[in-house]
Amino acid sequence: MTDPAKAPSPLPGDALVPRWKAADGSVQLLHGDSIELLARLPAESVDTIFADPPYFLSNGGMTCKNGKRASVDKGKWDRSQGIEENHEFNRRWLAACKRVLRPNGTIWVSGTSHVIYSVGFAMQQLDFKQLNEIVWEKPNPPPNLSCRYFTHATESILWAARDRKSKHFFAYDQMRSDNGGKQMKSVWRMTAPGKAEKTHGRHPTQKPLSLLERILVASSRPGAVILDPFNGSGTTGVAAVRLGHNYIGIDLSDEYLDLTKRRILAEKPSLDGGRPALRVVHVA
Repeated sequence: MTDPAKAPSPLPGDALVPRWKAADGSVQLLHGDSIELLARLPAESVDTIFADPPYFLSNGGMTCKNGKRASVDKGKWDRSQGIEENHEFNRRWLAACKRVLRPNGTIWVSGTSHVIYSVGFAMQQLDFKQLNEIVWEKPNPPPNLSCRYFTHATESILWAARDRKSKHFFAYDQMRSDNGGKQMKSVWRMTAPGKAEKTHGRHPTQKPLSLLERILVASSRPGAVILDPFNGSGTTGVAAVRLGHNYIGIDLSDEYLDLTKRRILAEKPSLDGGRPALRVVHVA
């Protein structure tokens, strides 16, 4: 019989039926609409959220991929519904995220100019406390085929605490150490994911693992509960597992949840069973 004192504490998503759950209970992948599933998680149960929401770019435009002209359409989930409806969508999922954040929790949201201003305004409307705007600079962006604009080489990542009373965690000393003993600036130069990060499958908006590792190290205490409401290829989950955190990923696509499972098990095969369970620690 399992000793209750040694059994892993449940993640907040344990009341739901996951698409996949790690053997030690530290990872859960949930299939469905993020707003609906977030409403079923307990309030104040998550420490850190990273979200890469739809950018609403899949409207018939073109881009450059591998040196050739290609459609930017990523799927129905990325199509614009109009300015008002797009903004209302951002308000709804951000409000759902705020409900599940712990009092001192923080949220990171990435986006381009097509969506990030709506996200920032929605955060103001919902009384989040803005902490930083990170500029992710890509040294290897795709060229601008029209030659009528500057090449798009950056994305913004907004970092915010749950509210004005939040006493958020920031690993200042670690960030300074990682930056050669100098204060780390809010412009981060990192390459887009290479082939090595896509060996188990591809996602059109995949983020580099180095980006998510820095985000989680900077803002999460050991054993934190990490949530990604737009799981995608699962980079947030891989980073969380690598750093010893607990993870909940939500996505509408079974295909991408299965991709996430493959990536997480490649990072830590024991999560599929066969080794003693780890104790899940919830950090207030």
